[in-house]
Amino acid sequence: MNHLFIPNKGRVNFEDIIFDEELSIQINQFLREYEHVEILSKYNLPVINKILLFGKSGCGKTMTAKAIAHKLNKKLKTINLGNIISSKLGETSRNIASAFKMVETQEAVLFFDEFDSLGKERNYDNTDSSEMKRVVNGMIQMMDNLPKNSVIIAATNQIEMIDEALVRRFELKMEFHNPNQQDLDRLYDKLLSKYPGEYTRFTRIYDISFAEAENSVMNQVKENIIQSELLKKANIIEEQMLASRN
Repeated sequence: MNHLFIPNKGRVNFEDIIFDEELSIQINQFLREYEHVEILSKYNLPVINKILLFGKSGCGKTMTAKAIAHKLNKKLKTINLGNIISSKLGETSRNIASAFKMVETQEAVLFFDEFDSLGKERNYDNTDSSEMKRVVNGMIQMMDNLPKNSVIIAATNQIEMIDEALVRRFELKMEFHNPNQQDLDRLYDKLLSKYPGEYTRFTRIYDISFAEAENSVMNQVKENIIQSELLKKANIIEEQMLASRN
């Protein structure tokens, strides 16, 4: 069973993520429902427990899934659908069913990455095509029967590849875009504030994803630190040479 899941490294808080205005509204609404789950349940009003994250790569979908699990005080169980959908399609339905069963018993958050793997067109023969349809139908049934205390999150960069019936099952759909200049500046300020000023020389880059921006900052800060250390060593050697001459 454990072979289905990808290890999750690190804990993420919502404070660690920069959302645009629309995403912030959606996240806040979702969290308010869970803060008032008892009174909502009293009136048979279900809280959102099926979330679809879609859009640009590197813009915070995986971090959002981790933050949701942490906020709800649940374990995050991540499955990369691209890894379990293989030539042995007969095993795919069983693997997905096992994952749903585990989440129901543990009250965890089940996170499907590369969710579009269920809808991608491949060179299947007629038998395999029918099997893939059964996998999709099975997924729909399991989503329909998901207990209220369980949560599933799916992420994709290609929502247009996913069966429309699957997309309709998600009560909350969050679209992630490349951040604007203001949001990137917020990220740059936050990242650079962690380091001494002497290491924060950096030319800001825009029209890129959060992940690309973070990598750019990390690479430049590391280079600044290395260059600073090399300069210190060179100065020490120079001072030693001058001292030896005297």
